[in-house]
Amino acid sequence: MTSPGSVDAPPGTGDTPLLHGRYRVGPLIGRGGMAAVHRAEDVVLGRTVAVKLFDAQASGIDDAQRRESEVALLASVTHANLVTLFDAGTDPSNGREYIAMELVDGVDLATELDGGPLAAQDAARLLSDLGEALHVIHGRGIVHRDIKPANVLLDRTALPPRRWRAKLADFGIARLQDSSRVTSTGALVGTAAFLSPEQVRGDVPGPPSDVYALGLVVLETLTGTRAYPGEALESAAARLQHDPVVPDELGDEWVTLLRTMTAREPGHRPTAAEVATAGTTLAAAVPAPEFVAPAATAGQAEPDATAAVAQASALSTAAMATTADATADPTTADASTVPAGDGATATRILSQPDPEPVRPTPEAPRRARRPRRMRPLAWVAIVAAALLLIGVVATVAIAAMTPEETPAAPEMPAIEGDLGVHLEHLMEVVTP
Repeated sequence: MTSPGSVDAPPGTGDTPLLHGRYRVGPLIGRGGMAAVHRAEDVVLGRTVAVKLFDAQASGIDDAQRRESEVALLASVTHANLVTLFDAGTDPSNGREYIAMELVDGVDLATELDGGPLAAQDAARLLSDLGEALHVIHGRGIVHRDIKPANVLLDRTALPPRRWRAKLADFGIARLQDSSRVTSTGALVGTAAFLSPEQVRGDVPGPPSDVYALGLVVLETLTGTRAYPGEALESAAARLQHDPVVPDELGDEWVTLLRTMTAREPGHRPTAAEVATAGTTLAAAVPAPEFVAPAATAGQAEPDATAAVAQASALSTAAMATTADATADPTTADASTVPAGDGATATRILSQPDPEPVRPTPEAPRRARRPRRMRPLAWVAIVAAALLLIGVVATVAIAAMTPEETPAAPEMPAIEGDLGVHLEHLMEVVTP
């Protein structure tokens, strides 16, 4: 077995003590340029985590600064689309530095793309997730500087329609804006295939550099082809000579967005927030599957408007018949008197007869049966019918009367004197 401090046998594995007295380091998950990521168990909290161990042989004037930058970065931000930092420190037994992070249940985007390009909707959701993550860190004055498929983890989701949620990982070479450079003079930090033109020229990268790299990543997820393949120097120099090829087959929206994201001039690129919004819009633009109504059972026709009207009419007739029965005989209400029709079955269900009364037993003397009260609906129907009948009779009587048939006022005998004058005035008043 190799020494505990070596890369092949990290602390906390095999017979070695726990890392910092807390983490039991498990199998290797992945490896970068200056660190290795292991699956590990946090024995204090009883949970599985990912532990990133920095190489003991790491050299360079900026290594310590770079590690401190990563720890400070991960500890300062928390977001659903960013890997969460749990712990960071140095193992006192051997001086190995480490960070403990959440273990993402899924694969990285590079592994996913080995099976071919993603569907347009998945690529749009990926763009939305990563654009939002970049918006968060850019708002904190942080630039990732190494956006690539291997640094995008696909965390499985519990509910459809999404299969996973993208999380941005590996801030090992991230830098804080407006701070001193943490790399040696002239050194390129990042993966050559996804460097921005300003990074290739040696300029200080800003948020537009991350947007550029994200544009290349999404372009690869849609086409399955890397925009700038080849050796590191060849790939890095190619973007200074020509823009990436964005196929027209992707559609106008994708073409316009990806070309602006990968513009050579940083000022011509959209912000991370604009990218996230565009990704959300593109994901929503994909039509959702149409809902298919369940097929009608054999022998059962599909309902239409005519059948619905007929059923409503039958129900209304049945209700009126039930009311009339209750009015005529309050002690009975048999639904079997309702004529059969489209709504007969529903009517029988709505007007089931009362349950059979419990017969008295010798122990329980028979109670006098109280007469059933007339339902309020029956009273309303009786009053309405009476008012309607009175109105009809009055209308017919008035219409039958003509001016010629109006009875003439009776003739009064002539009376002379003051009494006769008063009677004439009285007749004028009362005569219509």
